[in-house]
Amino acid sequence: MDELSERKEMTLYELTARLIMKHGLSISRQAIAKHLSVLEEAELIKSERKGKYRVIIFNNQPLKNLLKGWLE
Repeated sequence: MDELSERKEMTLYELTARLIMKHGLSISRQAIAKHLSVLEEAELIKSERKGKYRVIIFNNQPLKNLLKGWLE
């Protein structure tokens, strides 16, 4: 989520490359895709097709709502 929050949107390939290069993780695109499906069910990310690529978009609204509830 940190990587997506920095760039707002990226492809699965871009996200995988950043996680491997920037954080030294050894994780497959398939494993990341499984994690992303959980985040999408929680509405923390959205995905949409742009051309032949699936773009993953960070959605911070559920986190804002949660934080607002905690502060009230």
